[in-house]
Amino acid sequence: MGLIDLLIVAVGLSMDAFAASICKGFQLQRVRLSQALAVAGAFGGFQALMPLVGWLLGVSFAGFIEPVDHWIAFVLLVILGGKMIWDSLHEDDGEAEADRCEVRLRPGEILLLAVATSIDALAVGVSLAFLGVGIIESSLIIGAVTFAICFAGIYVGSRFGARFGSKATIFGGLVLIAIGCKILVEHLGIL
Repeated sequence: MGLIDLLIVAVGLSMDAFAASICKGFQLQRVRLSQALAVAGAFGGFQALMPLVGWLLGVSFAGFIEPVDHWIAFVLLVILGGKMIWDSLHEDDGEAEADRCEVRLRPGEILLLAVATSIDALAVGVSLAFLGVGIIESSLIIGAVTFAICFAGIYVGSRFGARFGSKATIFGGLVLIAIGCKILVEHLGIL
């Protein structure tokens, strides 16, 4: 696998994390550099870690996780997306705007999103083991690409969130649910 192929895989793996980072950005009126670095770092870190874990554990572990990986991602994304929608619908507009000004990203939510959006990278790691690809370099490239894309994503989300307020948060929740459904449908072989 060449560098171009690996970059394409990295971009493909990072798309769910990119969408999730945009959704988190919807909740922020002004993104602080530390927030963008935290979100991008979590997503990039897990995207780099999961192929390494998949590679290290190889086929034996893949047999256990593959039957349920799509369900894990689906449940986590639906719960987080549902929570975003619930929170947005159950606060008044003044309260929502005040919350957007003072919102702090919850580490637990970011961690769950990072795990949910990186489960596919675990399977990629198993595949990389069979291809004889240098796993350290591959993991670093996947993590760096995801970091860069998600860093931009949180700022993009913030811009849209500032314009559209709680509607953007509802949309973000729906996007997370849609990502979960997409992962489930693809793994069940419906698409």
